[in-house]
Amino acid sequence: MEEPSLRKRKDDEKSTQNDEPKTTSLQKEVGLLSGICIIVGTIIGSGIFISPKPVLANTEAVGPCLIIWAACGILATLGALCFAELGTMITKSGGEYPYLMEAFGPIPAYLFSWTSLIVMKPSSFAIICLSFSEYVCAAFYASCKPPHVVVKCLAAAAILVLTTVNALSVRLGSYVQNVFTAAKLVIVVIIIVSGIVLLAQGNTKNFEHSFEGGQVSMGAISLAFYNGLWAYDGWNQLNYITEELRNPYRNLPLAIIIGIPLVTVCYILMNVSYFTVMTPTELLQSQAVAVTFGDRVLYPASWVVPLFVAFSTIGAANGTCFTTGRLIYVAGREGHMLKVLSYISVKRLTPAPALIFYGIIATIYIIPGDINSLVNYFSFAAWLFYGMTFLGLLVMRFTRKDLERPIMVPIVIPILVTVTSVFLVLAPIISEPAWEYLYCVLFILSGLIFYFLFVYYKFGWAQKISKPVTMHLQMLMEVVPPEKDPE
Repeated sequence: MEEPSLRKRKDDEKSTQNDEPKTTSLQKEVGLLSGICIIVGTIIGSGIFISPKPVLANTEAVGPCLIIWAACGILATLGALCFAELGTMITKSGGEYPYLMEAFGPIPAYLFSWTSLIVMKPSSFAIICLSFSEYVCAAFYASCKPPHVVVKCLAAAAILVLTTVNALSVRLGSYVQNVFTAAKLVIVVIIIVSGIVLLAQGNTKNFEHSFEGGQVSMGAISLAFYNGLWAYDGWNQLNYITEELRNPYRNLPLAIIIGIPLVTVCYILMNVSYFTVMTPTELLQSQAVAVTFGDRVLYPASWVVPLFVAFSTIGAANGTCFTTGRLIYVAGREGHMLKVLSYISVKRLTPAPALIFYGIIATIYIIPGDINSLVNYFSFAAWLFYGMTFLGLLVMRFTRKDLERPIMVPIVIPILVTVTSVFLVLAPIISEPAWEYLYCVLFILSGLIFYFLFVYYKFGWAQKISKPVTMHLQMLMEVVPPEKDPE
């Protein structure tokens, strides 16, 4: 039997441990399963239900279309493996941001954060939420198009709910992601299994002479890749939360190797399923490919398709919100955004100010509504920064040999994806020159003005304005600076 004095001393030690304040830094709450779910959940969003039409339109045949889908998956996997080396070599959250900072210095990193945080990420978040809203509204407006005001209000409500969930708890955000990933896999499985059954029944007519009439021009292939890669967007999302990943040296590459090939197989099988019930012409004429598939195969239970597509899009939106909040947090920590954006909630231990900022910008993008063309032109900017990041990996192989590399991919992989990125950036400009590409480049370079005014020189008048604003926001949201930067 334990002596009373010893038992009392143990109780005092436990009490002291319980009274110690929690460290105000991001917690390692994300395991392997949650990591896979973030990858799968973020990639499988609205893309696979939207992109089949433009991919087919640019290839004009079933065979090249399926090859493009497979090639996009291979490219995404190779790119993610490069990011796995970067993520385990530089274990900081924020995706491309810390890698560009380490390889090329603060200016390219700032331009990336400038372009991502103000346009690319919030507009993508807004479009996904608008897609979710349209699918949900379609169920209540079966015979007519839903009013724009209703669609926008529901999209804004979705942004508000997802931002709140992720600001309240890292674990809650992960659980929400896991649930919606499970839900979206249900509709993926339904479509794939239905397609396999139809194939077994002999519905293979659309696969005969599948390469006849296919496009082989550089412009058509590049545009097909653009639309296919939009559906794979999110392959690098796990690198945005490296600091919150348990055992990142093991779980980061495992999540990539399991998650992205799983998505690739699902995408190819889903496209095969579409072609079992629709000819290429019918698919191109369909307003919503998955809904048309459901009407032909699942009737009278075809209502499950728009329902689960809505689950799929809201899951992708949650994954985007969860990861992009960390990008803003890191940019604020490095002094490239308002300092308050790097602060962490005392009670929740989440980057709440960064998430709230992200939600506000995304809500603003919902107001004009039709921003698809803007995002299409800025997608080439995304591959510009991907290419710079892959090039940075090659540069650091020679300039930062001192860095520990738990994972090292063969050098041919970053060379291949860098060259592919250059092709994807230049091909649309060469094939279809447009002023919008020039405007995009000028917008990216305009970030240099803000960099030199507010980051590099740090003029006194700007500091006098920002300090009281930061102090009041800190008290309002109960947030504090992180105690230390992760090594």
